[in-house]
This record gives sequence, C-alpha cells and structure tokens, in this order.
Amino acid sequence: MCVGQKENSMSRLAGKVAIVTGGAGGIGAATAHELAREGAAVAVVDIDEANAAGVADEIRRTGARALALGGDLAEEDTARDVVGSTLAEFGRIDVLHNNAALTASDFLSRDTTVAEMPLEVWRRSLDVNLGSQLLMCKYAVPEMRRGGGGSIVNMSSGAALSGDKTRLAYGVSKSGVHALTMYVATSEGKRGVRANTIVPGLILTDAVRAHLSEDVIGGLGRATLTPYLGEPKGVAELVVFLASEQSRYITGQMIAIDGGMSAHVGLDTGD
Repeated sequence: MCVGQKENSMSRLAGKVAIVTGGAGGIGAATAHELAREGAAVAVVDIDEANAAGVADEIRRTGARALALGGDLAEEDTARDVVGSTLAEFGRIDVLHNNAALTASDFLSRDTTVAEMPLEVWRRSLDVNLGSQLLMCKYAVPEMRRGGGGSIVNMSSGAALSGDKTRLAYGVSKSGVHALTMYVATSEGKRGVRANTIVPGLILTDAVRAHLSEDVIGGLGRATLTPYLGEPKGVAELVVFLASEQSRYITGQMIAIDGGMSAHVGLDTGD
C-alpha cells in the first residue's frame, strides 16, 4: 500500500464515491483533490475533458482512485451518462458537488443588463448554471437512496445575494441554486440524502488572478472582514466537511464563505 492509500484509509470519506462537476480547474479541481485526500474515489467531470483528465491523473498519482468524464452537463444525456459511468467504475455514489458554471470572460462580457440581455445568454446561463445541477441531482439521488444516503453540495455565488449593474443572467441562475437545494433537502432528507448550498465570495483561482487587476482584487479585498482573501482549498475543505458525517445534522442550508463580505453594508471596511 502506498503512502497516499494509507493516509486515505484513515480519512473522513474512506470508501465513499464523489462526483465533482466543473472539476478541470479552480475550485472544482481543488475539491476533487481534497475529496480524494480524504479517501473518496472521485469522478472529475468537465466540458474540458482534457484538463479533467489531467486532474484525475494527478489524483491517481497519489494512490487514490479517479475517473475523468467530459461533456455538456446542460444536456440530460450527459448527466445520465456521467452517473452511469461513475457507477460502472466505482459501484456507488455518495457525494455530488455541483460546481459546473459558465465563467468564460467572453461569455460573461455579453451578460449585461435587462435591457441589453441576449436571450441566448440568458437561456444558456440558466441551462448550465442551474439546469446542470437539477439534472445531476435527478440521476444521482436515486443512486444515493439505494446506497443508504448521500450528500449534495451545490455551488451558488455571492452574485445571488444582491443586485448588480451587470451579469444579470449569472446572478439569477445562481439565485435559483439554493431553492433547488432546499427542495432536494426537503424531499430526500428522510431517505438519508442531504443537500446544502455554498455561496463563495471572491476566491483567488487562477482565472480570477488572470482576469481581475490587482486594483480590483485589492478593492474587493477591502470589502472583506478578514485580513486575507479566499483560496480554492478553503472552499474544498468546506465541501469535504459537508460531504462527511461530521455534518450529518446539516441540510437545506446556505453557507457563505466570503470573508464576511455579505455580513455588512458598504464596499470598503477601511484598515
């Protein structure tokens, strides 16, 4: 047994199987690694199958089990196939982390205000950011029931908590995520399936660092109540907690991980 396997055998998710959508980079990749570190076998899913395969390869090199799957999760056949392939490879599904979302800068640049909203941007945002979560729940929940329960962790956004002057479709699609979470938690709780929503604030992924200037990041940082900004690993650790038995009495909840940004009024808290 290699070192990675020995460590995993003592972890919180030993013997569990997890699906991570949007797993090719950023928060999704960090979460896939953290789930594997805690003992889970992980299906890494992304429309960017090549990078998903890279993440799965990295996980396997630690001695953990991983599978890479590709496809557009806004398509029902893809969601069904992802669940089927995960079952074929690992035999069960215990954890679903719905993290897939449209975040490409060229797409978001077209997501503006209500008067200028292209209908295709609106529909695509709802289909991917919200619809993919519904479809993954639709096919994963019956398998969780058969396995005696499970945990679903849906990813929303701070954009769902207040209005803005742009990115209307993104914010609306993300606001629907927690309603989905509450309905799933309500209908499936007595069958042992829990569901919770994570609401991240500014998280310093590679994409954020590449697309936001230091001035913008600094301004957002001044709006937090902590002396530091969020990192993908911190979100991943929260997902692991919500996936584990340590959170067995937590379901239907919205949990912000935003440095307190949503806890106060104003954009700059000063020094």
